[in-house]
Amino acid sequence: MTAPPATTEPAAPRPAAPPVDKSGERVKRMFGEIAPRYDLLNHLLSGNVDRYWRWRTTRVVPPVTAGPLAGAPILDLCTGTGDLAIAYDKAARGKLRITAADFCPQMLALGEQKGARQGRNDRIEWVEADATALPFASDTYQLVTAAFGLRNVADTDAGLREMTRVARPGGKVAVLEFTTPRWQPLKGFYGWYFRNVLPRIGQTVMRNNSAAYEYLPESVGAFYEYEELTERMRAAGLTNVRYHPLTLGIATLYVGKKN
Repeated sequence: MTAPPATTEPAAPRPAAPPVDKSGERVKRMFGEIAPRYDLLNHLLSGNVDRYWRWRTTRVVPPVTAGPLAGAPILDLCTGTGDLAIAYDKAARGKLRITAADFCPQMLALGEQKGARQGRNDRIEWVEADATALPFASDTYQLVTAAFGLRNVADTDAGLREMTRVARPGGKVAVLEFTTPRWQPLKGFYGWYFRNVLPRIGQTVMRNNSAAYEYLPESVGAFYEYEELTERMRAAGLTNVRYHPLTLGIATLYVGKKN
């Protein structure tokens, strides 16, 4: 589908969503439970469109191979099993160092195994790290990304400040997240699918009563969207922040620059 153009126009205010328990131990436990089938469920539940979203991210925010940032590494935060880190390794044609960081060791282990199978681990480093207190030096990375993970960070603003801190001056911060489509009937269908169908599919495939796929629609519904998130990115120190709706707004890519 053709995505609507990138914009900075403010979104209509949403009703306040109930608070979601995003305590670190709860989120880490949930994602540890679903790690073995995480990739299968992502591709199944999105109809494989998640692959396109990551590919599109590497095109909207490409790796820099010329100019002052040439050769600087990339950080993929909340990497999960590393799909976006691997997409950037492909986009950079193996010419850049990439750090793939997550605080869930089960996810990281699977990502590292995937990287090894594809012969990428001489370029991708897998690091267990808390998004709100990154163990990396300031002004290090040409690009700092987070795909479908920032909403799981207990303190969104602290996560954005850390992403900005470790980016190099002139570098970019990119956040890919689920959003609520604005157009009917897609908006209504999307809400019904997320609340009623997705949790049942997730629990059936997982063959247990994991709360992760009930948490997903809750966390998406409660997270910042469109102008709400761009304002937080500006408050973290980023400029020229824009958002790019993908697939009619089912997902949105947010991009800001560190001056």
